[in-house]
Amino acid sequence: MRKSSFIVANGSESSLSSFPLIPASTIFSSPSHIPSDFNSSFPLTDPSLNSTFIFPSTSIADGTFDFVTICFIFGLLLLSLLSFVFIFHLRLRSRQYPPLHNFNSLWTVRLLLVFFAFLWAFNEVFRLHFIRRKYIYPFLPSLTLNQQANLCKVHVVLSLGLFEPGFLITLLFLVNVSIKKQSPSGIWAAIVVWPICLPLLVLQTLCVFFSPLQENTPKYMHSSSFLSTDVLGNKTVLCTYPLYSAILFGGFAVAYSLAFLFACWRVISFVINRKIQVRVNLLATSFMIALPVQILCLVLLPIQPAEDPIHGVAVLMMFLAVAWCVVVGEVTLVIKPIADAFAAGRARRCDWNPGATLVRLNDDGGRAEERRY
Repeated sequence: MRKSSFIVANGSESSLSSFPLIPASTIFSSPSHIPSDFNSSFPLTDPSLNSTFIFPSTSIADGTFDFVTICFIFGLLLLSLLSFVFIFHLRLRSRQYPPLHNFNSLWTVRLLLVFFAFLWAFNEVFRLHFIRRKYIYPFLPSLTLNQQANLCKVHVVLSLGLFEPGFLITLLFLVNVSIKKQSPSGIWAAIVVWPICLPLLVLQTLCVFFSPLQENTPKYMHSSSFLSTDVLGNKTVLCTYPLYSAILFGGFAVAYSLAFLFACWRVISFVINRKIQVRVNLLATSFMIALPVQILCLVLLPIQPAEDPIHGVAVLMMFLAVAWCVVVGEVTLVIKPIADAFAAGRARRCDWNPGATLVRLNDDGGRAEERRY
């Protein structure tokens, strides 16, 4: 039987039975993203064909992480839409049924909370390489690599400088006003949130777009993207988070955690309703665990190579930590209070409906009169 020799990666020769030579590009037809700063491919040369075949490193984990992320994003968007429905439904019902008006005093603040959560989840869609490659870049074929890198910068600034801080500040505002006897104007509260987010937004913009000491610092300190090359030589830009942004957001998270713990402690000490205390404890515990996990992942991302699976795990863990905060915040401060308001409103309808029983109590709490209308 005829033998054909080939040269393996270490230079030694070997022989196999004569099977048809299949190019590596045919076997590994799916591209794999290999950052330009790391070389993890082995060129195999066949003398008879006088060409080089590249066996790329697999990126199955990256595709899995993107798929899991997009599923959770879809769930967050549905939850936000449900919260919008609850808010506007209560708004309409409060006009028809006066007792619900007091429950609807902060509808603009709740609307702002859900709005920030919706925008954060939608912004995370553009971070995923699969979405950008399939649904964005085909419609923008003239985008250069620098322009793609600028899109990653915009994502970082909006995510860590506006959407998530805005969500957290709005949530803190709702926790604080929950124990006040008189709720402030909803429009005034919505206006106050924006100036609080402004300093962090400006600092994130300066550090991401105008990195200080860029020439004298490592790339991971200020870079919000890295270059990836597939087996066909096509280059694309993948998004990440610079260490400068992690440090800025970490400082904000520390100050926020102290204020948030104090606000939750005031609510727990003031409220005697057992169910509300359980909700506040769940809210405080979730944020005190999720925010440190997010900061740890943000610090770990620039240090780990982009092709390392740990990098993908850190990105997914960071996303899940924030997503859990969004879910707990919307359910605890939007959906459950509005559902309780509707339940309380239905309980008071007996005072308005024909045939309802009206009971008047004595000063000592005993039943004095019972009339049916």
